[in-house]
Amino acid sequence: MKNPAVDAYIAKAPPFAKPILKKIRELFHQACPEIEETIKWSCPSFDRDGGIGIMAAFKAHCRLVLWKKVTEKITTVAQLPKLAAFRAAVKARSAGKSWMPPRKPKPPLKVPPYFLAALRKNRKALAAFEAFAPGYRREYVEWILEARTDATRERRMAQAVAWIAQGKSRNWKYR
Repeated sequence: MKNPAVDAYIAKAPPFAKPILKKIRELFHQACPEIEETIKWSCPSFDRDGGIGIMAAFKAHCRLVLWKKVTEKITTVAQLPKLAAFRAAVKARSAGKSWMPPRKPKPPLKVPPYFLAALRKNRKALAAFEAFAPGYRREYVEWILEARTDATRERRMAQAVAWIAQGKSRNWKYR
């Protein structure tokens, strides 16, 4: 089923991109007549029992993510994959294969002893740090470990202890 939001996306695309986007859309519908069109991440997405592909137009090129394969920059219709590639993506999704490759587990977090010592000087900071989710703790530890000089590391540790005592994550400004 065609979505008017995808029509609007194509209409706003640069002139060179319109025939490319229309052809991609046509190929998705030929590969799977029941495909659903949505807008995800501000781009047209094609789903059936989960995501199958997404297309995007930029100033001078288009991109197509077809199942797990990202195309190179597309500037002409002739560069598009054949219908068989679209059918293979639909078949893979219908078979229940995962869109994303499995994540590799991160190694256990090792908090440097000098950072633990700084945290222990402030009970509130230590309690908050221990209550943080592992990802929040990792962000602080990695930030401190990335310091190239001792002076930078000391400055970051002081800042980290102050923020942690307030219950703030490392990137609290951007959330």
